[in-house]
Amino acid sequence: MGKGIVDELKKEFDIEDEWIPYELHPEVSKEGDKVSDLFPGMSVEDMFKNINNMSNKYGVKFSGVDLISNTHLALLASEYAKEKGKFHEFHDKLFYSYFTQGKNIGDVGLLKSIAESIGLNKDEMMKRLEDGSYESNLAEAKKSATHYEVNSTPTFIINDKYAIVGAQSIESFKNVLNK
Repeated sequence: MGKGIVDELKKEFDIEDEWIPYELHPEVSKEGDKVSDLFPGMSVEDMFKNINNMSNKYGVKFSGVDLISNTHLALLASEYAKEKGKFHEFHDKLFYSYFTQGKNIGDVGLLKSIAESIGLNKDEMMKRLEDGSYESNLAEAKKSATHYEVNSTPTFIINDKYAIVGAQSIESFKNVLNK
């Protein structure tokens, strides 16, 4: 949903966006876990119904699959894509795979497939992920998140001054951007 709002806002505001690789739930297993296990008592069906009501106007459809992925490798792979100038393409395909198709973005095969589909060298990417090339990027993002008191996603920090947390209306963003 964040990307849809950012793209919409770019039509009206001069925005330079920087996506930070924040790992919200590092405790999730490599195979992925159920959202319903992570948040017992919460109705996953109701959660996705509410999210889809808000996101449909931005062309984003959430699958409703009861899956939360371990995002560590996906975040590292995104850093590789960023280094190669293909972050937005990689991120868009990751986003679609996870949220719309309900796939596990912690799966190495999926990450390789996405990389290859946008012209990245999947073998080089895996080598860089395995040698720890981007681990410091995630550690720095964690420090930044602590500084800004980020504890959920999406969180938008605007001009290092204002924070917008969670799925908010486009009007909320416009009010902050007009400040």
